[in-house]
Amino acid sequence: MAVVKIKILNVIGRMSELDEVTTMLGKSGIFHPDNALAFYSDTSEFIPLNDENPYTDALHTLEDTLKTIDRHVDLLSVRMVDKIAPSVKNWRSYVKSFSSSVDDLIKKRNEIDRQISEDIREIEKVRHFSGLDLNLDDLRDCKFIRIRFGSLPVESYEKLSSYENNPYVVFFPGSRDEERYWGMYCAPIDRIAEVDRIFSGLYFERTRLHELTGTMKTALSQLTAKRDDEANQKAEINRQIDALWNKEKQMVQNVYSWLSEEYVYYNIRRYAARYGDNFILTGWIPADRENQIQAQMNELETVKCTFDRAEEPEVLMHSPPVELNNKKLFRPFEYFVEIYGLPSYDEIDPTILVAITYFFLFGIMFADLGQGICVAAAGYIMWKKMKMKLGRILIPCGISSSFFGVLFGSFFGFEHFLDPLYHSLFGLSEKPISVMEPETTNMIILFSVALGISLVLIAILINIYSSLRRKNYTNALFGPNGVAGLIFYASIVFGFGGQILLGIKIVTLPYVLCLIVLPLISMFFREILGGLAEARPNWKPEKWSDFLMQNFFEVFEFLLSFLTNTMSFIRVGAFVLVHAGMMMVVFMLAEMFSGMGFAVVVLVGNIFVIALEGLLVGIQALRLEFYEMFSRFFDGEGRPFLPVVVRQET
Repeated sequence: MAVVKIKILNVIGRMSELDEVTTMLGKSGIFHPDNALAFYSDTSEFIPLNDENPYTDALHTLEDTLKTIDRHVDLLSVRMVDKIAPSVKNWRSYVKSFSSSVDDLIKKRNEIDRQISEDIREIEKVRHFSGLDLNLDDLRDCKFIRIRFGSLPVESYEKLSSYENNPYVVFFPGSRDEERYWGMYCAPIDRIAEVDRIFSGLYFERTRLHELTGTMKTALSQLTAKRDDEANQKAEINRQIDALWNKEKQMVQNVYSWLSEEYVYYNIRRYAARYGDNFILTGWIPADRENQIQAQMNELETVKCTFDRAEEPEVLMHSPPVELNNKKLFRPFEYFVEIYGLPSYDEIDPTILVAITYFFLFGIMFADLGQGICVAAAGYIMWKKMKMKLGRILIPCGISSSFFGVLFGSFFGFEHFLDPLYHSLFGLSEKPISVMEPETTNMIILFSVALGISLVLIAILINIYSSLRRKNYTNALFGPNGVAGLIFYASIVFGFGGQILLGIKIVTLPYVLCLIVLPLISMFFREILGGLAEARPNWKPEKWSDFLMQNFFEVFEFLLSFLTNTMSFIRVGAFVLVHAGMMMVVFMLAEMFSGMGFAVVVLVGNIFVIALEGLLVGIQALRLEFYEMFSRFFDGEGRPFLPVVVRQET
């Protein structure tokens, strides 16, 4: 329905013109390359082109360099790159020179960062001991005692009183925090080992201050000055990086843009194959661009190209890529189709069906004028501000909710807020549909079932049409979603349903035999009947016992699916009642308060209902699409059309 028509392009020419071919096709922005060898039955004389891309190393080096200095360049358009190409002839040497210059500066900056980190750690250590009025030089000159700096847990410091009989177990605190005391202890050389063991048992953590001189305050000042000097050096290197970037920015952008172009164009070669001094290259293009590509290929001396329609059977077997192109109104719902899977090239695109049915299903299940407006507004913000594809879907869904909210007379849960509107426009005393009335409830459930039956029938009809287009007569005529299934399902629904609702006897013996039993037998023997219809030589089953057993359970599953798929649509009516019930609970809670309390409860309740029920309704409506409808006519095994595109215009 909305699948872009494409053609397969086959290019043959001399190896000497391969680069020109790949460049032309790459610049076109419409060429989806494919493995050329897959399109030939005899490939013994073909050699895949697996040459290493000569632009890879330089491009990655330049990207890493730019990332290192946190710089970004805007890719130029193809037209601009063509103009700057002559200025980047020595691109290898330029990339090497620029990257080396940056690397040298970065190495210096990293070394300074390392030194600054060490200084910060030293400053933190010394700051803990700044309360000790000691000269580190004098302490190092002591020949008969040893000094240990470090910290003790608060609990351990309190246990020192138990060692008051030992004159050497004394801790001199300089500072403390919530967990530890920081300070020192000392002992004669011949007793230091014993004292170390005691403090070790108290979980003493030693801090070494080997390179510091003078008093603690002097050492702290020296370290702070050293750190500040190194910070100035780092700032100077950053200025040098900025100066280098400002000088080379334009050239870097030119080289980077040109390398990106050439890298992508050269990568197209890996889809080609070589035989002798010739090459073959195969890919896909939009059908309406054939003349453009043909004109470009005609400019080359040895190159010949052919175009084949993707609809041809020998081309379809290669799974042509798919690009959806629906009208603007339906385009947002392509997102849901892509989640399930793209249609095959010869398959029906369900986007329009999804757009229409999801629009109405969501609105019916989440019918509220005020809340619908909020959903639409949230969708607009998600789309415009957050660039979320789901936001574009929520806008029409919110509009649908608002429409059905007017029909059901609900405005932020106020069920009679719109009564004056009905009175002035239609002369009614109140809203026409009261959801919670018993008679209305029954009608809503019956409507849900009828809606489900209608959508299941539509899905079966779509499958019949799609299968006939694909010449899959087994599925179109004899499958559960084919003519046999359509007759069986419709006969059950209209026969028994009409008899119950209208009181007219419809189901007779001929009716059962012709419209129920015969289609059921057709579904049972669908593979045999389909094989005969398609003139397949192997239409007979290999083993009849296995065939009968397997098809018995499959037909039982088909019958069960008809029932479950139909009953699943009861959830549409159920959510109508759930919405009304949830808002009823909100107002019951609100009536426990007065004034501002009432307003707050109503506001919070509406926010909760919009968030929770909006999520549930969105998921349940999507479930009905995927499981009750898609499963009957849609495989979703297509692959996306991904043309080689280096950049867009900037």
